[in-house]
Amino acid sequence: MDDGFNVVVDVPVRFKDIDVGGHAHHSHALVYFEEARSVYWERVTGHRGLDAVDYILAEMTVRYRGRVLWPQMLRVGVRTTRITRKTFEMEYEARSEDGTVVLSGTSTQVMYDYERERTASVPDAHRRAILELDPGCGVHAPSHSDEPEG
Repeated sequence: MDDGFNVVVDVPVRFKDIDVGGHAHHSHALVYFEEARSVYWERVTGHRGLDAVDYILAEMTVRYRGRVLWPQMLRVGVRTTRITRKTFEMEYEARSEDGTVVLSGTSTQVMYDYERERTASVPDAHRRAILELDPGCGVHAPSHSDEPEG
């Protein structure tokens, strides 16, 4: 898998993921994307764990393009597509073992200062690391939706 994804993570489909339809329950797409996002964010910050998470997930979209079956290993690609002053947007694609795209999606994250309980700017070090991983994402001026309350 390449397709412009510089970060690709193997995520197993677990037996517990399967619903009565014989495929992964629709909610598990969010978990598969989250696992890839956490690896991406570790590469950005150099840190792992809850202390490394300095953003809030503001929006998530998922497109179901095929059945996610057990047992198999999904290859989940993640990349940043846009950075503003306080937010960054990501794109995801999950492929089955035969290379078929089974899930795709997007998310918007808002940087957040948990001690002050308010939004924050994307730190310069994070911005540089994101641009190194995904130079095509560019930096954009904030739009009206990029200025979360707080």
